[in-house]
Amino acid sequence: MISNGKGLSQQEKSIISIAALTAKGDLENLKSALKEGLEAGLTVNEIKEILVHTYAYCGFPRSIRGLQTFMEVVNERKAKGITDKMGKEASQIKADDNKYERGKKVLEELTKTPSPEKLVGYAAFAPVIDTFLKEHLFADIFERDILTYAQRELVTLSVISAIGDAEPMLKGHLTIALNVGFSPKQLNEFITIIQPIIGENKAKSASVVVNEVLKSK
Repeated sequence: MISNGKGLSQQEKSIISIAALTAKGDLENLKSALKEGLEAGLTVNEIKEILVHTYAYCGFPRSIRGLQTFMEVVNERKAKGITDKMGKEASQIKADDNKYERGKKVLEELTKTPSPEKLVGYAAFAPVIDTFLKEHLFADIFERDILTYAQRELVTLSVISAIGDAEPMLKGHLTIALNVGFSPKQLNEFITIIQPIIGENKAKSASVVVNEVLKSK
């Protein structure tokens, strides 16, 4: 799905809009974005997974309202005789390692950095959050193959930018976005697309972080 250094695809643009509007709780505009996502070729199951993924970064209330809004959209389209492609279901995850180790491996793959031997920072301060992140976010969620790592990072960047005041996490995920194939041009285009949704101030803050990350590469 990555556009190989070109601009973001229409599906990628739809992912940004859907995720950011869900995080904002802007359900009226979300309905339009969901319709545009379907028209751009995203399947019903891909959009459901986008909305499920948002909960890890903006909570169940926003995610569930997004899903309820999507239900309305799908039902309205069915009533008009529009049949949207369901798409594939998530494959069963088969792994011998425990979830913590699986999540650790996924995180290392995304960051291209070995995990530290000892927990540091917030993870050392509250080790249970490290467990939740490794076992649930990076194992339970990121291992689901309905979306690619690149698509999941696009959702993540959109939600974090929309909620604001999370620059350290945004910086980390922008670096991951580069690791999974997004180009500097695409990250700058991301800011252009998300600005009308999240507002000038939050978009400016996100742009500053994008520039910092790109300068460091």
